[in-house]
Amino acid sequence: MDRLTLRVPSALIRRFDAAAASRGGRSRLLRRLMEEAAMAALPEAVETSSARLSGKLGLRLSPADLTVLETEAARVGMTRTQWTVALIRARLHHRPQLTRRDALALIEVQRELRRIGVNVNQIARALNTAVMEGAVLDLEVAQLAAFSEEIRAHLVGVRDAFQGNLAYWSVET
Repeated sequence: MDRLTLRVPSALIRRFDAAAASRGGRSRLLRRLMEEAAMAALPEAVETSSARLSGKLGLRLSPADLTVLETEAARVGMTRTQWTVALIRARLHHRPQLTRRDALALIEVQRELRRIGVNVNQIARALNTAVMEGAVLDLEVAQLAAFSEEIRAHLVGVRDAFQGNLAYWSVET
């Protein structure tokens, strides 16, 4: 993981810390603000990359097909052009095509997994450094196992989400 260091006036950091206290602390709030800013810039990044595209594809569809296309694109929160490009890219590159809503959900899953990982690291550190009695040690080991199960469940959810996304874009045979 990368580290970011910046210098800010003391008064600003005190105000930021006060705001961050109820939101999980300085690092968590700063990470959340950065993720939101990156997601807000996502449409600009798409526009910038599409400006570099040199090829243009035109399609002629029947009115019925165009209506179905527009309905499906709206259902998943895309324009008909975005939906068509996502379909083509999914088929060409065999990678998930995420809408803004899906990308935000994935960021939230990553945030939760990070939170769980911190807890697991704290428990492991405590187990490595502390001398514990049998019942206390059993409780800590059980808690560590519960976190491991939670991580596995989240990872299965992420895998299922990606498989569902790929299945959506694939052609049934």
